[in-house]
Amino acid sequence: MLSQGDTVKAVQSLDSIAKSYPEAVAQIKQAGEMKKRIFVAELVSLRAQRDSLNEQVNALSKNFTTKKGEFDQYMQYVPKRQSVNRSWDRSFIQVHLDASGRIYLSSNYYGDKWLNHVAIRVYDGKLDARTDTVPLNDVNNHHSEFLDKKWEQVSYKNGKSDDVIKFIAEHTDLKLKAVFLGKRYYYIVLETFDKEAVKNAYDLSLVLKAKNKLDKQIKSLEAKVKETN
Repeated sequence: MLSQGDTVKAVQSLDSIAKSYPEAVAQIKQAGEMKKRIFVAELVSLRAQRDSLNEQVNALSKNFTTKKGEFDQYMQYVPKRQSVNRSWDRSFIQVHLDASGRIYLSSNYYGDKWLNHVAIRVYDGKLDARTDTVPLNDVNNHHSEFLDKKWEQVSYKNGKSDDVIKFIAEHTDLKLKAVFLGKRYYYIVLETFDKEAVKNAYDLSLVLKAKNKLDKQIKSLEAKVKETN
């Protein structure tokens, strides 16, 4: 079973020895030692994979600044070109990412008149992708006003912007446009650095999710090694 790479069946087979032959003390001990060797070998492999993913995280993180607010559960990754100082007075699509790998978009409108928008569509010619709708009364649909200027920010959380994120990440070479969909329409051309921010965040999100999954597997295996001691 091990030679075929099936460690799960190998461990199940070793576990069955104690149940089927409770008096075979020597064989039960040998089975325990073999299980430990299997777990340790898996740990070595998984830790090597994690080291590789850590290198990727470090490389991709160079495109972001990190912060963690008082109420944030995870570290937040903020694209350097989408910081508040650079973006407070423009209409654009913003990407949000945290250390768990969770990613979503928000549409930020800045102008003289209310749009009351609830969704966005990103397109180039016949190619397009659209977010799900976030109603005006939703907590993720924000409005504010200052010195006769209107601000609207709609956050497309919980998968509502997944299709658009992937679409932008796969088409950064195109001259993508976006339309804010509401009681009024508003059109923008996506800046190159905004498209790159989405792609960088998408790539980092995939790596973070893979790394976090590995961390859980490693923790579980470490517990199993301790049990066999």
